[in-house]
Amino acid sequence: MALTNFVKNIRNIMRNDAGINGDAQRIEQIAWMLFLKVYDEKENDWEFNEDNYQSFIPEQCRWRNWAKDDGTGEALTADRLLDFVDNTLFPTLKGLEVTPQTPMRSAIVRTTFENANQYMKDGVLLRQVLNVIDGLDLSSYEESHAFGEIYESILKEMQSAGTAGEFYTPRALTDFMAEIIQPQVGERVADFACGTGGFLTSWLKALDKKVTTAEDREAYAQSIYGIEKKQFPYMLCVTNMLLHDIDSPKVYHDNSLTKDVLNYTDDDRFDVILMNPPYGGNEKNDVKRHFPSDLASSETADLFMVVIQYRLAEHGRAAVILPDGFLFGTDNAKLAIKERLLRHFNLHTIIRLPGSIFSPYTSIATNILFFNNEHAEGAQEGFATKETWFYRLDMPEGYKHFSKTKPMLAAHCQPIRDWWNNRHEIIDADTADEKARCFTAQQLLDAGLNFDQCKFPKDEEEVLRPEELLQQYHAQRTALDKKIDQTLAEIQQMLGIEIK
Repeated sequence: MALTNFVKNIRNIMRNDAGINGDAQRIEQIAWMLFLKVYDEKENDWEFNEDNYQSFIPEQCRWRNWAKDDGTGEALTADRLLDFVDNTLFPTLKGLEVTPQTPMRSAIVRTTFENANQYMKDGVLLRQVLNVIDGLDLSSYEESHAFGEIYESILKEMQSAGTAGEFYTPRALTDFMAEIIQPQVGERVADFACGTGGFLTSWLKALDKKVTTAEDREAYAQSIYGIEKKQFPYMLCVTNMLLHDIDSPKVYHDNSLTKDVLNYTDDDRFDVILMNPPYGGNEKNDVKRHFPSDLASSETADLFMVVIQYRLAEHGRAAVILPDGFLFGTDNAKLAIKERLLRHFNLHTIIRLPGSIFSPYTSIATNILFFNNEHAEGAQEGFATKETWFYRLDMPEGYKHFSKTKPMLAAHCQPIRDWWNNRHEIIDADTADEKARCFTAQQLLDAGLNFDQCKFPKDEEEVLRPEELLQQYHAQRTALDKKIDQTLAEIQQMLGIEIK
């Protein structure tokens, strides 16, 4: 089939169905059907390669037995198809029994459908969509590889599907971070808020270049670990892993913040962590109680930073995207998390990213923090970090902002690559504008743990959306209130005044 028309064809069909209300429902509807199609293709491989393979899915619910149209006129359609999907397929897959002994490749069927939804109300249109999806020949290497590109476009469409955009990080960034982290065969990577699996697929893409033997291929297949709280992106992530030949993806539908971080053992730690944690959310006290009191922030991104610190293996490497608020934040938890980074980890690099990288879906400025679980050679006593380099990635020439039609490309990361292996300070002698600068851990501590260095010049005031403006205002007001309280406390201490 013409893959370039795949998404367009399905969209045009679904627009006529009264049950589909908006992009989010349309894409979720596509997602569970794509999962079953891809899973059926994988089962073809397992049946061919394994003796006595037994499907975890009951025969009548396997894609090949209800979704395929062989052209004889016997395929389910109209009311019969709707009745089967609503009253047999979904109840059966949601009710599959999973035990601790159930293989991961089987268990993912149940977890994928636990909270999935069937929105379509027209059985004839549903049959048309099924035929388009079944027209994909995923047994063909060329078409399967090409469909990987189409799947990327489906994931990008999530950005226009309401709040679902939080699950998609531009591929240029995930590929760059995986490249810089330099995957090695035998290592395991984790993403504790993996969304649709962007970081995991970028890791696999970089690691695949190192695979040379059958043993390497097995290590490749066992190298990823993901957790995703929300059902919809979890479903997309599992399908993504199957498309990348990870037959038993260790991707779990769970919440990474509901485990006591002090209970993690060496078996729970990973060689590499690649993440873009969700930020802007506020967690309740029952979540915060899983963290040491001094690190128990109400900000979601802060808590993920704590999880990362407790789950990064000795000598492990991490690359994490965080908002500006983490860098300049002065509330007690943020300060404690940042100080712990300097004292227990080698925070060697912070890359300042242009604020429009996630545009038009958010204008919140972000940064990449690179750190290792090791003591840097020459670090001062009391610190694991010797020095932290800051580098500001400016907008490429000819761009004022990134946008949906002009997104960030892989080539736009080239200035970081060029600087990475030839680190040097870049400071304008006339304006004192700092593009790249190195600070010792002690200097950062003396600066009040303010990581907001090598800022972007403010040419003009940027107009934010109301919700982003409010979020930015609250963050700045909280930081200012904390600073005022800290100053007042210092004055009171100097004067020997006790305020009750």
